[in-house]
Amino acid sequence: MKISVSGIRGIFGNDLTLKDVLRFCNNFSSLIKSKKCVIAQDTRPSGSMIIETASAALLQCGIDVYNLGMAPTPVIFRESRKYSAGIIVTSSHNPLEWNGLKFIVNGRGINEEELNFLTNDQDTSKSIIGLETKIESNYIDEAANLIGKVVGSPKVVVDVGGGAARHVAPALLKKIGCQVKTINENLEQCSRGPDPTSDDLKDLISNSKGAIGFAFDLDGDRLVVVKDGKKLSPDITLGLGVAKALELGYKKFVLSIDSSVSVEKFIIKKGGEVQRSKVGEANVIDLMLKTKSQAGGEGSSGGFILPEFNFCRDGILTSGLIASMLETNIFEDVLKFMERYHQVRDKIKIESNLHDKTLEKLQEKMSKKFGEIITMDGIKAIIDEDSWVLVRKSNTEDIIRISAESDNIEKAKTIAQQVRDLVKQSYDQVK
Repeated sequence: MKISVSGIRGIFGNDLTLKDVLRFCNNFSSLIKSKKCVIAQDTRPSGSMIIETASAALLQCGIDVYNLGMAPTPVIFRESRKYSAGIIVTSSHNPLEWNGLKFIVNGRGINEEELNFLTNDQDTSKSIIGLETKIESNYIDEAANLIGKVVGSPKVVVDVGGGAARHVAPALLKKIGCQVKTINENLEQCSRGPDPTSDDLKDLISNSKGAIGFAFDLDGDRLVVVKDGKKLSPDITLGLGVAKALELGYKKFVLSIDSSVSVEKFIIKKGGEVQRSKVGEANVIDLMLKTKSQAGGEGSSGGFILPEFNFCRDGILTSGLIASMLETNIFEDVLKFMERYHQVRDKIKIESNLHDKTLEKLQEKMSKKFGEIITMDGIKAIIDEDSWVLVRKSNTEDIIRISAESDNIEKAKTIAQQVRDLVKQSYDQVK
């Protein structure tokens, strides 16, 4: 089981059980001051069992439950602003046998202090049982009002990956004026995996000739763009969202430490300012709140965040914002600027209990090989103004991630391979 501010995740029936769901939801009830909580699930087969258990746990603790049924993560975050708390039954981009819980307080994901509270048993005895109500969301109308009508009725192909965005994303894009075709609507017949950032998206590429393609993960917070038969990097999704925010007049941004330097350079070129956070949606949002920043996100997950609308990665809103730029020069300007940079992302399977020891050894090796080292989150080496490499442990899987970037693809590959070799050497020393 993986426990972090990103949520509780595990293989259902193995290291995540209904007993675990009861315990975490019981504890979470003590954080819900309004005594109201919105809940929903993605399309995973185990979702119905977990959401029923989560709802029962909240009800017995005196919490009124507002059930959206099957809905994407951004929709639940939006609705939680009305009810002050939320639970999403999902494990996002993890394989289908996984499931989990994401917790929302005051419209944002939980922080470290709240996570610690969640994992320690609380006194949740209540004499009053809560009530459950089925509800619907106004997300589509609210997002459409923010985006406005697009110019020129652009053609859009939406690959929902069998996930929870299957109704919301196409409906939003149609409402703002796009011509929409949807593929992979049902999970049982889906031709790809849950994570669009790692899948080759062959179906979307073949279906989106003469159109723009949008691919979502199972809970709809991640977004990958396909254009001219080519899958664009998830950092470009972030860059396009940032470009729209700049067009709207926003100047203060937060980017995760692993996001492309091209996004930062584009912001600065347009007169904005950038601060870097630890990797992870919750860390980006935490720094946004502290610095009163207006937009940002994390490139590795194709996650653009616009706090005025949602305190989460919102792939659905972002697809609409990108669609609104398709007939303008901004879209092509961003692509030309960002496509000069190349990222290589890799991962090495290493047991979680050896992550810290491996990184300790690795830091010694990287400090000798590279110049500037940043240890805000993992180990990041700044090689020159256009090149860097970052190594960090995963909070959700038994892997260590390597990200390298440069304005030369061969240089990025070389840097990534050099650091991969150093990680292996470090791991061999501690295992």
